[in-house]
Amino acid sequence: MTDRFSPARGRLNGSGPIAVVDIGSNSVRLVVYERKARTPTMLFNEKVLAGLGRGIAATGRLSDESVQLALGALDRFRALSDHIGVQETHVIATAAARDAENGAEFVARVEEVLGEPVRILNGNEEAYYSALGVVAGFWEPRGIVGDMGGGSLELVQLAGDKPGKGTTFPLGGLRIQEEADGKISKAQKIAEECLSNYKWPDMADGERVFYAVGGTWRSLARLHQQQKKYPLHVMHNYEIDGEEAIAFCKSLQKVNLEGVDSAEVVSKQRRALVPFGAVVLEQILRSMRADKVVLSATGVREGLLHEKLPAEIQAQDPVIEAARELSILRARSPEHAEELIAWTDGIFDALEIEETEQERHLRHAACLLSDIGWRAHPDYRGEQSLNIISNAAFVGLDHAARAYLAASVFYRHQGLNEDGLSPVIRKLSTERLSQRARILGAALRVASLLSASMPGVLPQTSVLADDEMVILRLPANLSTFEGERLRKRLGQFAKLIGSKGMIAVLPT
Repeated sequence: MTDRFSPARGRLNGSGPIAVVDIGSNSVRLVVYERKARTPTMLFNEKVLAGLGRGIAATGRLSDESVQLALGALDRFRALSDHIGVQETHVIATAAARDAENGAEFVARVEEVLGEPVRILNGNEEAYYSALGVVAGFWEPRGIVGDMGGGSLELVQLAGDKPGKGTTFPLGGLRIQEEADGKISKAQKIAEECLSNYKWPDMADGERVFYAVGGTWRSLARLHQQQKKYPLHVMHNYEIDGEEAIAFCKSLQKVNLEGVDSAEVVSKQRRALVPFGAVVLEQILRSMRADKVVLSATGVREGLLHEKLPAEIQAQDPVIEAARELSILRARSPEHAEELIAWTDGIFDALEIEETEQERHLRHAACLLSDIGWRAHPDYRGEQSLNIISNAAFVGLDHAARAYLAASVFYRHQGLNEDGLSPVIRKLSTERLSQRARILGAALRVASLLSASMPGVLPQTSVLADDEMVILRLPANLSTFEGERLRKRLGQFAKLIGSKGMIAVLPT
């Protein structure tokens, strides 16, 4: 590891950096993560579309051109890893390396270039780690995980944190394109026949969710976002209704997406594969009678790292941990942010404000994020916080929940007037979450003025309800903290829940 650079104060160092080199049938990728964590943050990410799986169906071998392209990329990846100071590297290879006649020879050359052993994942392992990657990226996911690479498709049922047994199919994008001779109609027959004998698990209503993993399906979803003019360009946890997804897949089954609206948002390198990805996805959704498709940006690489975490870290809420990291890196006082959790717990319990367990988790995350924009000009703290939160690399929450977090912190800084709130956030949120975002934002405004966003004050205070009155109780030693602006903010909070506010100073 290089010692030329001192640790950046904007980074959490600990066990990192840690790298995963993923040698797939279509792409060769290096991802460097900041450290081992429940929600690992990327320091660096680069891929090269080497096309190792191209031609294997016909020749049984990796082409010399693809091998040289891949080895050149891997040579660069090693240099970058050394430069970054990577302390631990994991190298995995999937369908192309395991299926090709010259796969073992290629792997030996890879090990020479990288100086690290290569782990060739079999189909069951690839399915397992894809599913574990979805566990890492979602909160208690249930459904079917499908990982479509260039050479193979893996399907595995997921219920909670334990993937079931996976099944591998020869339905990777490159592979089905070649076996179908580039013909959509032939690809449809191949996909239907290949999946016809698969026994789909019994799933309850609401659990027929298909988690789509892989670059081809992410490109497909990006095209869907563009056509729908979806306001948030975040792919992870993007949802499409099952019937709508089937119709959309049908509309994409045109060679090179010719004539498809907004096809230019798909890279030229991916454009030829998306129609075949759409063929396979349509067949899956029809066969499992999917309620919806959910896109996952986490997969095999994240699953591999997740497995190496201690059980107590695996069990952590990914949203809470990601928010806590941002609090440590950006808040005036991370300790105060933690105090807000207990303080608002007391308020919501005392005032009997109804919450689901998920809403409670989201409120805790919003408390941790409440002061991450404080370095901005006061007039723009709300806007900057909203932008950070709405576009952050969060996992474990859907887009409506992301909008709730952004709106709560926006209100905390900018006040409760909705005129300044981004229409994007309003469109993404639900009415219920929007209402709770305003309530929490109002409570956070009281807390910030009362404590100056510094620790030690909030634990000495409490809020309770009495005869349609919201009472903020201050101990005698904090009597000088009482003031007109604080009373006004307390009144705004009380009004939101149909009450009035007052401050009571307790006797010595």
